[in-house]
Amino acid sequence: MIFGRAGSDDMSDDLRRRVAEGALTPFQWVAIGVCVCLNMLDGFDILAMSFAASGVKAAWHLTDGQLGYLFSAGLVGMALGSLTVAPWADRVGRRPIVLLSVVLASLGMIGSAAAPGFAALLLLRVVTGIGIGGTIASVAVIVSEYSPDRWRSVALGVYAAGYSIGGTIGGALTASAVPRFGWRSAFAIGGVLSLALVPIAWRQLPESMDFLLTRQPKFALRKVNELLRALKQATVDALPPRPLMLNGSKERLSAALALLISPITVLGWFVFFCTMAGFYFIVSWTPRLLTAAGLSAKQGLTGGVVLSVGGIVGSALFAWAASRVDARRLLTISLVGTALLCGAFGFTLGSLHAALWTALLLGVIANAAMSGLYAVGPTFYPTAVRATGMGSAVGIGRFGAILAPVVSGVLLDRGWHPAHLYVLYAVPFAIAALAMLRVSARGLR
Repeated sequence: MIFGRAGSDDMSDDLRRRVAEGALTPFQWVAIGVCVCLNMLDGFDILAMSFAASGVKAAWHLTDGQLGYLFSAGLVGMALGSLTVAPWADRVGRRPIVLLSVVLASLGMIGSAAAPGFAALLLLRVVTGIGIGGTIASVAVIVSEYSPDRWRSVALGVYAAGYSIGGTIGGALTASAVPRFGWRSAFAIGGVLSLALVPIAWRQLPESMDFLLTRQPKFALRKVNELLRALKQATVDALPPRPLMLNGSKERLSAALALLISPITVLGWFVFFCTMAGFYFIVSWTPRLLTAAGLSAKQGLTGGVVLSVGGIVGSALFAWAASRVDARRLLTISLVGTALLCGAFGFTLGSLHAALWTALLLGVIANAAMSGLYAVGPTFYPTAVRATGMGSAVGIGRFGAILAPVVSGVLLDRGWHPAHLYVLYAVPFAIAALAMLRVSARGLR
């Protein structure tokens, strides 16, 4: 881990300030757009498993508990990817890790389409999740670093909307394909579309400016000047002195931990854990629970699509509001609203009309909360450990997401009614709102 040295950061600070205070150029729009597309993989993959769930259960005679493990397997992989793959982005660069991760996720999805049984699909879901987890934390950091100060919350909100866009596109495609071609088509579509993103990301995804300035890999000066020209900024003749490493592994580890662990970041982990637990319960189980509550399979799939449509609206609203209102306050309000609507949704499951309208509103507010996580999360950490920090926050959040589907499946096998689960999962959103209040009281870096 690299840390600053007094007097060595003047040029680095100047280059960062150019981006922070500059206009949003076409180059930055394209870079952010590529990151949005990459985030769509997450939404598509979760909805693909959700929409394939009824077909997988019928084909292999699975219990709801086994379905819960399949839902959580992808999230286990995402946690592993966030915690083990994403930190390498601070060492070898954001760009190569993202490209490698996208390829891995694509192969995992294609393999899932050909899985011969439960165990194989479980393993392939983990592989897919590792690829997605390695992608998400790094691209969120790229969006944050290439966004001017006045547009950063908006850009991160638009980035977060990629999840819902991916879920909506994936939901629409799989809702049409699964009844005709079977559950395997859901994963096949996701794999093909993911592979199609690889050459686009190869050409258009930039390396992190902060990484080039701090690590200074081979040809760093040339790459920095290429980025400056793309940003319509003056080039430089030399890079600033490379920051010194702290001497001794113990000191280096202590300094890294001091940057990664603080009262703010610990509270932030609570927010990520609780929000993702509730959110992934909603998006994973809703199509299946609507069917279990008495609606048809097609109506259940429609409910999942409506959730994603609401997600696009919610993410867009958050991005718009974040340019006018403090993002921390917006996140807190979104969490409170999600807790209330999640509890209310359980009582609408028996009526298609009421369920769809409530699902739309729940999609709006829950995805606004998820947008808030990615808008506020990077500000918890200094630049030197930002990818690692976001990786840890997202990884810890994924543990909540992992537990929720498994616990839900076990409770359903023990006779819980779907409505009771929605009331139960309103609680994590309320806890997350309380943690955000404490974060706001302490202030952010």
